This record gives sequence, C-alpha cells and structure tokens, in this order.
Amino acid sequence: NFSLNGLTGFDLNGKTVGVIGTGKIGSVLVKILHGFGCKILAQDVIEDQNLINSYNVIYTNCETICKQSDIISLHVPLTATTKHLIDKEHIALMKPGVMLINTSRGGLVDTKAVIEGLKTKKIGYFGIDVYEEEEGLFFEDHSDDILQDDVIARLMTFNNVFITSHQAFLTETALTNIAETTIYNIDCFENGKVSGNEVS
Repeated sequence: NFSLNGLTGFDLNGKTVGVIGTGKIGSVLVKILHGFGCKILAQDVIEDQNLINSYNVIYTNCETICKQSDIISLHVPLTATTKHLIDKEHIALMKPGVMLINTSRGGLVDTKAVIEGLKTKKIGYFGIDVYEEEEGLFFEDHSDDILQDDVIARLMTFNNVFITSHQAFLTETALTNIAETTIYNIDCFENGKVSGNEVS
C-alpha cells in the first residue's frame, strides 16, 4: 500500500523543540536538531555552556517548554521529582497538536493524561520507546494473547501514536558501548576509583 492518505507530516526547519534533559543523549539530539534548523529550548539541572555557545540553546523551565514547543523530547532519569513530569497540568499548557516523544523512562509521563490529550487533539503525535507498565509486556511476543493492559491497548488504537518496545538502544554499537561501560564501571569500583558514571 503506497497510499499517501494520513501521511502528511511537517518540516523540522523553523520548529521550536523542547529537550528536557541535556545529558549525553539529550545533547546529541540538540546537535541533530540544530542541523535541521530548529530553535531549541532545554531544561536540565546543569546547563551545558557548550550547547548554549555552539547551538544557541536557551535553557528555561518545563512550563515554558510546554507553552512554546512544537516538539517535546524527554531525556531525564526517573526520580521522585521527575515521576509524571508530563501530567495533565503540563499537557494543558502545550500547543495544540504538539509532538511528545519519550525514549527515556515510562514513568516520566502520566499515560492516562496523555490519552486524554490525544483524544482532545492537544497532543497531535505521541512517540514512546518506554512505557510505565512495560515489565512483562515488552520484549515478549503477545500476538496470540488477550492484552490485559487497558492503557496500552487504548494507546494502540490511535493512528498518531508510535510505540516501540524499549528497543532504541538495540544497535551493535550501543550494545558494545554498554558492555564496555559496564566493564569500566566494575573496574573503577573494584579499584576504588570514580568512573564519572555515578548517579547522585
């Protein structure tokens, strides 16, 4: 089926993108988005001066990102302060038709609130590689099962939702990097050294 029906997209050039979390992954996304000609807003507990100087990143808060961004991408760890960072209050601030992407941790997003946002068309596009209740669901073939999770079952009914099963890391390069970093961290721990990968 090579029909174009329902496939009309939009150009990235000139769009405002909110990047929440500008660590290793978020900073790479900033570089890519800058190459597409996007205006980039960011939020992080540590502002990266290199991103400001090299890519004109404007650091701000989550509320401003929600109000001004055409696209919002999440790249922060799940902590007590980031759980359901994207909730009904933040969704209410967003532009109509916003694209929301979460490839970080499922718990960053209140999925039920997102479903309401999708139903009202406040959220125009939703892409996830993670899901709050993914344990026992992702990495398994459930083709012949009756899906017991009503929330993800509802998400799957939207034609503007793209779900991958926590597989964004699944490249040969990434798997090699994960193995090398793990071995490095173990060596540092064994020798009483700081690896630089500690989480405080």
